[in-house]
Amino acid sequence: MLIQDKLKAFFDLIASSSREEQAWMHGYLSGIISKSSEQLTVPSANPAINKITIAYGTETGNSKKLALDFASKAKKNGINAKLVSLDQYRPNDLSKEEYFLTIISTHGDGEPPAAAKKFYNHIHQNGFKLEKLKYGVLALGDTAYPLFCKTGEDVDIQLGKLGGERIVSLQKCDTDYEADAENWFQQVMLKLANLSNGTGKGTLVPAPIKKSSGKKTYSGTVLAKVKLNDRESDKETYHLEIASEELDYAPGDSIGVVPENPLKLVEAIISITRSNAENTFTYRNDTTTLFNLLKKKLNIVYLPERVTKQYAAIVQQDIPETKIGLLDLLKIYPLYDPDQFEQVIQILDPITPRLYSIASSPEAHSDEIHITVARDKFLVNDEIKYGLCSDCLSELPVDSEINFYVHKNSQFKLPGHDKDIIMIGPGTGIAPFRSFLANRDATGAVGKNWLFFGDRNFITDFLYQTEFQSWLETGVLTKMNVAFSRDQEEKIYVQHKMLKHGSELFQWIESGAYIYICGAKEPMSVDVENTLLQIIEDHGNKSSQESIEYLNFMKEEGRYLKDVY
Repeated sequence: MLIQDKLKAFFDLIASSSREEQAWMHGYLSGIISKSSEQLTVPSANPAINKITIAYGTETGNSKKLALDFASKAKKNGINAKLVSLDQYRPNDLSKEEYFLTIISTHGDGEPPAAAKKFYNHIHQNGFKLEKLKYGVLALGDTAYPLFCKTGEDVDIQLGKLGGERIVSLQKCDTDYEADAENWFQQVMLKLANLSNGTGKGTLVPAPIKKSSGKKTYSGTVLAKVKLNDRESDKETYHLEIASEELDYAPGDSIGVVPENPLKLVEAIISITRSNAENTFTYRNDTTTLFNLLKKKLNIVYLPERVTKQYAAIVQQDIPETKIGLLDLLKIYPLYDPDQFEQVIQILDPITPRLYSIASSPEAHSDEIHITVARDKFLVNDEIKYGLCSDCLSELPVDSEINFYVHKNSQFKLPGHDKDIIMIGPGTGIAPFRSFLANRDATGAVGKNWLFFGDRNFITDFLYQTEFQSWLETGVLTKMNVAFSRDQEEKIYVQHKMLKHGSELFQWIESGAYIYICGAKEPMSVDVENTLLQIIEDHGNKSSQESIEYLNFMKEEGRYLKDVY
């Protein structure tokens, strides 16, 4: 028997819950008491609802991974699950759907992943209704970004506006998404069972769900910082070694770093707004000083166009929709009342983390994480500017402290120790391949390894040259081809080296090799993919369409993997 306070809370919860919620609680408690297995249990009779569609929109592969898992569990429970990527889904089929689940991530400034844009645009066009649709949306995102799960929110709202009926409420998931996603799917299955028997009483028993502990932040110390370019180079690329305890990462993962704003910029903003640095502000449920907000929390370097629009409304002026720093905005379009600065604080976004591919291996570099940082340098009105995070990391002295988190990437992992791999990584795209080779060296993997690397000049820009040449000499690295674009009059890139060795490259692919691409999304990864298609066509005696199908099959097999940015 419960004590009085708990008994009252228990009855209050029951009284305030819907029949669906009460059914879920009943099933959940039954699962705990009976120590049910991790799989859902169903009655022996076939469910009345026997078909659902599970559509996923992904950039990194997490949505696809969940969709595959959910489809498998649905089939075990007697429900036929049609699984489809949103870039392959025919939008006009949506009006024919009865039960539709979508798992979709958010990228950029609240944008859908490339694979989901066609679907996203279609449902936001007027002129059709989805009156028989019953749907659920699982949104993946990262709470470190200002428009957390914005794409999933948009899809959930729009499907409702078009006449769809939610099976369960929208579930938003952070980077540690597994527990929340599993709980959401169990609720979906329970609701389908309720709809199936028409009684409102659950027949599915969900297993107890372990709540994740949240994103882990590590505190590290910079052990070493080495400039990888020669003094003659016009590029600055740094190798950073960071020591930390209880690290949990694998080759292919990245770290997320939240940079701080430059002190001079913070002081200039405080001065121009005639503010007190020690005044406290509450921003997104966090109360801290103005100085701390501007230094460590808020994006003040380049404001997105939507924030500039909101600023224009505050100062009641027409401001062109462009990216601009807060200080310049305050200088050109000054506040007419110092109190307005509090309104400005509230419209600013948090500083977003920057991701850097890990260049070390836990097997070879115990209690350390290494990263490769290119200092981003560009001109604005003939004035040299630097990227916020890359500048911050490039200036870090040895022994300084740094906070970071590990960003898992399940779609960019090493295969079995006996599998061959082909790595294509110009510039800082070389970082994860240093991790791959260090790991394969430390574990004694027997698969062959072929590396394509490129940069501007051999003498000044051959990143990690000594290490890769050493791996080549010891046989860890089977083959290495390099391309330095500015060492000759005609520019040569990695794709030219790939074409030169196209016959052997295709033999490796035919023999089961895995292909990895890391580095700039455009134009590098596009050019490399087009080159691969040409090699498949030329040396595989295939048509253009057959080459595309061949590469798509490699993607489905998990043998063609990209980490591009």
